[in-house]
Amino acid sequence: MANAKLSELRKKIRPFEDADDRASTKQLINTLPPFFILWVLAYISLSISVWITIPIAIVAAGFLVRTFIIFHDCCHGSFFKNRKLNNFVGTMTGVMTMFPYLKWKREHAIHHATSSNLNKRGTGDVWIMTVDEYMKSSPLQRLQYRLYRNPLVMFGLGPIYMLFITNRLNRKDAKKGERRNTYLTNVLILGISLLLIWLIGFYAFFVIQFTIMFVSGALGIWLFYVQHQFEDSYFEDESEWDYVKAAIDGSSYYKLPRVLQWLTGNIGYHHVHHLSPKVPNYHLETVHEKTPPLQEATTITLKSSLKSIKFRLYDEHKKTFVSFREIKQKMRRNETVNS
Repeated sequence: MANAKLSELRKKIRPFEDADDRASTKQLINTLPPFFILWVLAYISLSISVWITIPIAIVAAGFLVRTFIIFHDCCHGSFFKNRKLNNFVGTMTGVMTMFPYLKWKREHAIHHATSSNLNKRGTGDVWIMTVDEYMKSSPLQRLQYRLYRNPLVMFGLGPIYMLFITNRLNRKDAKKGERRNTYLTNVLILGISLLLIWLIGFYAFFVIQFTIMFVSGALGIWLFYVQHQFEDSYFEDESEWDYVKAAIDGSSYYKLPRVLQWLTGNIGYHHVHHLSPKVPNYHLETVHEKTPPLQEATTITLKSSLKSIKFRLYDEHKKTFVSFREIKQKMRRNETVNS
């Protein structure tokens, strides 16, 4: 798409940027009560078999992902019209999902402002090295990066590290309000956890809550990962970087089955969301359908998205992601030529 054409898109979607309090309330009702009901059912089923409990907890994890989308919209101030209501619901859903509201709100705003900008990586995004950076790195740095990008680490250890370590700590330069919000979130999480352990026992709490948090965390990382790392994703240096192109060409349309689309709060329309974070999640599909140019965004499916696992490094020259195997062959050729 031409830049002029892309810039016009933002004007077309402005009518959809207003929150609909009735739609937001309806979403709270069809998300939070089912989650709590599933949590209770998981506990009841534990007296029969843990192998019944775990599938129920996995379904509950899907509803927690949907809860996170509500939290996410509150961070953008797009879920309710009232700012204080966004802050309250955002903080409470942050406790449920184990994300500190103000801390993540700030980091995510930076992600939106710098997405696909090669000179401003490192806050609110997945670690990405370019081919040139990787080839110039020390063996230790390469090992660290390879471990980070390993699917078992990213989607296995990643949720645990994110939920129990990084989300529990404030940044060094965090302001007082942000620090207090993180402390409040941590205290509420601890208090609710201890209360549940006292009521139902540690084993039941651990089996149910750990399953829910681990599965939802892994799904969240996957969604974030796959919607910015596809083969021809847009990345540019600061001098060439364009916000609108980063939104449309640097974010994918993840075409999911209707059930998964519902559970993930339409976040598959990620290109729409990055173009205008003020559009509530329940309007994203409508914006996509009523704006033909947006339908030209890169579309990935469940099947095609699995290919992103092999995308490890970004090649600035070819403007595409490549695998470690491809770079290993390139490094060997360079060593042969230099010798």
